[in-house]
Amino acid sequence: MQKLTDKQFDHFRDMLGHLRIELRELLDLSTDASRTVVLDQTMVGRLSRMDALQQQQMSHASRAAYRKRLVAVEQALRLLDDGEYGWCEQCGELIYTRRLEIKPESARCIGCQQLSET
Repeated sequence: MQKLTDKQFDHFRDMLGHLRIELRELLDLSTDASRTVVLDQTMVGRLSRMDALQQQQMSHASRAAYRKRLVAVEQALRLLDDGEYGWCEQCGELIYTRRLEIKPESARCIGCQQLSET
């Protein structure tokens, strides 16, 4: 495998920049959905309150996933700035560009990622 070219670095920088904007927008949009649920029985029935609480919990989980991915995107952008982007943080091998195309914030090659999930 060969080192990433300047053109590939620029491509992934664009991808990561757009992804960062998208994640920030998703976090902004999901703020209302994660607000505290009002438990006033005169306003809604019991099933509606349960549904609202479930929606709130799903929103919290989504926001946590967005924040986690945003941190990874920001780290990948720092690695790009340092010229270290595309190398597995665990084994030091180059990450396949096909993987980076799917998940540009990947910090590990597919082999190391699979090992970390088992």
